[in-house]
Order: sequence, then structure tokens, then C-alpha cells
Amino acid sequence: MSDNTTSTGTNLWSSTEHAVAYLGRARDIPRRVEGETALIECLPPVLRRVLDLGTGDGHLLALVLAARPDAEGVGLDFSPAMLDRSRARFAGNPRVAIVEHNLDDQLPRVGGFDAVVSCFAIHHVSHARKHALYAEVFEMLEPGGVFCNLEHVASPTVRLHDQFLTALGVSPADEDPSNKLLDVYTQLEWLRALGFEDVDCHWKWRELALLAGVRRTDAGLQALGSSLPGSQASG
Repeated sequence: MSDNTTSTGTNLWSSTEHAVAYLGRARDIPRRVEGETALIECLPPVLRRVLDLGTGDGHLLALVLAARPDAEGVGLDFSPAMLDRSRARFAGNPRVAIVEHNLDDQLPRVGGFDAVVSCFAIHHVSHARKHALYAEVFEMLEPGGVFCNLEHVASPTVRLHDQFLTALGVSPADEDPSNKLLDVYTQLEWLRALGFEDVDCHWKWRELALLAGVRRTDAGLQALGSSLPGSQASG
């Protein structure tokens, strides 16, 4: 699998100009509504708390809370422009807390969640940080909780990557240098190895994909432990 990473260290998202430019074109991303719809379908029917990683202007978090009106939400972002917009969107809403946080750093202690979601954000961190972040998400989820990552992923070939850029109307020279793209297969294998179950790519269009997994219930974890080599059945 190719890794269509433009840069290993660049991240332009602290720039107001870069963030505002993205918001201006975000609604025009092809098939985005399809991916968001698939994400909502993966949410647990009973959702008390949801964490949104890289919440941006709060668009995805608002969709999740509209679908689960009794839920409370926490959104994390480090871009000043995005924080301003998400806080304005949820101003006066006691169900929502917006927290300044850079995903390059370990996730803050903000409690447990029935769902952790993200939309086109995690591909801006290094691959090593992606893996560590997935492990932190697993620990933050309640048993039976769901991780739903609507993500920009790597194409398997340069030709397919170029076709994706063409579909977006983006020239290679204008590609975001903050992107650190990784293929779907590797990320799904990471999630499985970390202990997520029902791991799958639930939707995909070119380089846009919904990756999701469920944290095992306590009963499932106990069953896994009893099946490991060296374990002994009780009784």
C-alpha cells in the first residue's frame, strides 16, 4: 500500500487562514453526506456522552446530538478559528463542552464515553500518534462503546490518489501539506489488535472512508481472557 503523505511534520491548522479556507469548501466535499449518514447509523441507540476529536466548527458533533437528543457532547480542537466557531455554534448549550486540545498530545481526562467520533482530522497526526490515539480512545470508551472515524485515507496507488485529487478539483501543488495519509487496511488491523471488535470499513468513496469498531463489553473481555493460552476454566 502506498502512503500518500505529503509531509511528516507540517501542520497548518493553527493558521486562521488555512482553517477558514477549509470551512469555505467543506460543504462541497463529494459524498460527504453519505459518509456522515453512515457514521450516524453506527452510533449506539443509547448514547449518553460523545467525544468529537478535531471538532472543527462543531458540524459533526451537532449532527450526532441531533440524532441522539439526550446525549452530552465534548469537542476537542486546537485551531483558534475552529474553536471560535464551535463555541459560537453551541453557545448557551449546557449539553456541550468545547475543549482546546491538540491531537498530537495525549487525550485529556474528560471522562468516559459511549461514542468517540472524528471527521477528517486524525490524518493530520503522524502514524505513530494515530496508533497511540486509537489506544487512548479504546480506554476512554465505556464497554460496548463505539469509535467512528470518518477519515481521509491513503489510496493504494499514486494514480488513484491523483484521480481523487481530480475529483475534488485540487491540483497536486495545492494538496494540503498537513496530510499524513494511511491506508484503510493498516488502520483496521490496528483497531483489531487494540481490542476493538466488529471492526470494519462501513463506507468508502475513493480516499474518504468510515472506519469503526466497538469496545468489547466486560463479558466479552472476560471471555477473551479465558480463551488465552495458559488460562484455566473455573470449577
